Amino acid sequence: MNLYSKSQKWKLYLLIAGVTMCVVSLFFLNILIERVQNEERKSVLLWAEAIQKKSALVEYTKELFDKLQIDEREKVELWSDAMHRLLQSDNSSDLTILVKIISSNKNIPIILTNEKGIVISSINLEKPIQQGKPIPVSTIKEFSKYPPIKILFNNKLLNKLYYKDSKLFSKLQLVMSDIIQSFFTEVVGNSASVPVIITDDTKKVVIAYGNIEKSTVANPEAMQQRIKSMGNSNIPIEIKLTKETKNYVFYEESYFLKLLRYYPIALGLALLILLLIAYIAFAASRRYEQNQVWMGMSKETAHQLGTPISSLMAWVDILRSKNIDEETVIEIEKDVYRLQIVADRFSKIGSISTHSNEDILAITEDIVDYMRKRISSKISIEIKSEIQTIVVPISKTLFEWVIENLCKNAIDSIGGMGKVVIELFDKPTEVIIDISDTGKGIARSKFKTIFKPGYTTKKRGWGLGLTLAKRIIEEYHKGKIFVKQSEPEIRTTFRIILQKY
Repeated sequence: MNLYSKSQKWKLYLLIAGVTMCVVSLFFLNILIERVQNEERKSVLLWAEAIQKKSALVEYTKELFDKLQIDEREKVELWSDAMHRLLQSDNSSDLTILVKIISSNKNIPIILTNEKGIVISSINLEKPIQQGKPIPVSTIKEFSKYPPIKILFNNKLLNKLYYKDSKLFSKLQLVMSDIIQSFFTEVVGNSASVPVIITDDTKKVVIAYGNIEKSTVANPEAMQQRIKSMGNSNIPIEIKLTKETKNYVFYEESYFLKLLRYYPIALGLALLILLLIAYIAFAASRRYEQNQVWMGMSKETAHQLGTPISSLMAWVDILRSKNIDEETVIEIEKDVYRLQIVADRFSKIGSISTHSNEDILAITEDIVDYMRKRISSKISIEIKSEIQTIVVPISKTLFEWVIENLCKNAIDSIGGMGKVVIELFDKPTEVIIDISDTGKGIARSKFKTIFKPGYTTKKRGWGLGLTLAKRIIEEYHKGKIFVKQSEPEIRTTFRIILQKY
């Protein structure tokens, strides 16, 4: 198993671990949300049931007040009827009974006037009024709740009877108002963290509210929109305080439950960020380790090559002194020089490279000339370029390594008979180099894999050639290298893009 496969497995394990964490966390969080939602729904239902019971109690109390009010009205009418019959009766026994009826009124304030509004008598008033004079305007307003009862004699208006609620009944009404107000306050208070709005029967006029933002309360339009939203979320609870009037309680989920609903998204994002950080850290750690390995290997290789290269240079001088065929000595000298270049390349891999303006066409031609003499005659290498000079800022030693490596890979892919074509295109801001061969080809699924460390299809080798080529082009020269196209047994093209500036 190569290094790339191990790396891919680690990434897969990391992904599986992250996804598992997300799924498990979201599963348990979803259970928590459902439980909180159910508990909150139960609380709201119990709260709504309590509201209905309390509203029934308020309605029952109101009915008692209504009966009391009717009873007082009947007493006043009875008193008025007694007065009418007293005026018409000649029977002394009837007069005694009627006087008892009239004098039995101990609570209801009454004022008796003639047809012109002159006060004849009054009873149960907080402040007595003067008889024989018209009723004061302030007193008429005080007794304006009910219309005066007319007392007729021979079908003619004889007296007017003004009355109002008794002190007991007025106090009970205040108690009733307090009960209703405390009911609303208790409804709002007992809503806990649930936002609540109580309206009238039109569902527009707000009577009370709880757990509503101040900004919403201060804005009538926002308040109406909130009522509409609450009504869409939950059916409002109807409260009948009296037979004639009813109110509505609007409510929605608590702020805590809303936060819980958004929590899975936040948790998912947090886990994704954590996985991304872990992946970046893992990739950076691996890249650092690879860099350290390459730098150490490169420096050690350059160091180890130094001694035999020096020895070989001495042997070249000895061969030349023994009158060996000069052409043979020159070729040996070229190989020794090539070894020096290789050692230089390894030393530069482990250090910061310096760039200089170089003619990459001339560099490519030198490499091809050197390789032509050392490959099979059945394989041809051709260079194509529309112009004669292409200058680009590069590290010459490292760039030569890339071209030589790609050419060797192309020759190895051809195996027997074939052709390698190197095309150079000079663009305004960049230079494009295409290296094509008529070899076995590369599967599309391997277009990126072949640049990973340890990947190789050869029986021998470390699988670092294309990895180093990618490192040199993309990290040292800020360019690009990739497989442009590949058709098995027809054509495979690697493309290099270098920036001119």
